[in-house]
Amino acid sequence: MKKESVLITGAAGFLGSHLCDRFIKEGYHVIGMDNLITGDLRNIEHLFHLEDFEFHNHDVSKFVHVPGDLKYILHFASPASPIDYLKIPIQTLKVGSLGTHNLLGLAKDKKARILVASTSEVYGDPTVHPQTEDYWGNVNPVGPRGVYDEAKRFQEAMTMAYHTYHQVETRIVRIFNTYGPRMRLNDGRVLPAFMGQALRGEDLTVFGDGSQTRSFCYVDDLVEGIYRLLLSDCVDPVNVGNPKEITIKEFADEIINLTGTDQKVVYKALPTDDPKQRQPNIDKAKEILGWEPQYSREEGLKITWEYFKSLPKERLYEEAHHRDFKA
Repeated sequence: MKKESVLITGAAGFLGSHLCDRFIKEGYHVIGMDNLITGDLRNIEHLFHLEDFEFHNHDVSKFVHVPGDLKYILHFASPASPIDYLKIPIQTLKVGSLGTHNLLGLAKDKKARILVASTSEVYGDPTVHPQTEDYWGNVNPVGPRGVYDEAKRFQEAMTMAYHTYHQVETRIVRIFNTYGPRMRLNDGRVLPAFMGQALRGEDLTVFGDGSQTRSFCYVDDLVEGIYRLLLSDCVDPVNVGNPKEITIKEFADEIINLTGTDQKVVYKALPTDDPKQRQPNIDKAKEILGWEPQYSREEGLKITWEYFKSLPKERLYEEAHHRDFKA
């Protein structure tokens, strides 16, 4: 019997690669797609020998063609860290707009259900705390982070339009800070930045006074929430993240304790429009999906630290690379 197929864009990225693993485990034929502008084939090389996995090196901002039937599409193609979207702002906007349009069109043509990866960044620097799905956000559209925030906000609007006017089966997940194995050490996000600095014997850099908060969700918990949302009947956006909030200063202290390093914390200026608070309200996910995080931060951080420690030494100094795509 032929297996049902799922297309996962951004397949060579951190989240995309974990989703590939999950859908292979669930018995699907997985079609991974990535232009490798920020993704890394090392994240999915363990899947290449499998009959039920295929990979396409393609930019979804251009026309997307996949032969045969598709059951599901998961759109996770997008730069997702400040280093990425500040260096490649136009590509970030294009994958959120043109890429989303192309994949929604593919879903319509294939009569496939599509789940798009949105983000807590649609809330901007929030004036409501914790953030609920009915909060519309506080976003600066022309600030440096606007290329990512507004790309995701447009993506949500386009997705709902396809659902409303073309009856495409759509799902929208708003992802809060997530971490785990396969993150890039030097992608600018706080957790890999701290762990990379600890591994290199550098002081930990905190931006601002460290009083800003984040809420960190372990990747396996996130993937479970995404999977349940895909299979649910919920069309409206759903927050998926861990509501346990911590200040960045407290988090730096946790990393120092975990890694056993004796580095100190150094402070630098807070970047423009950096959100001061980030905490998901997950009541909707609990009620509709029966989902909530299972991993404590202590458990998840230990797994992630062991992963980073196992990397070859040259990876500790590897810079984020961006392929030269025309804007």
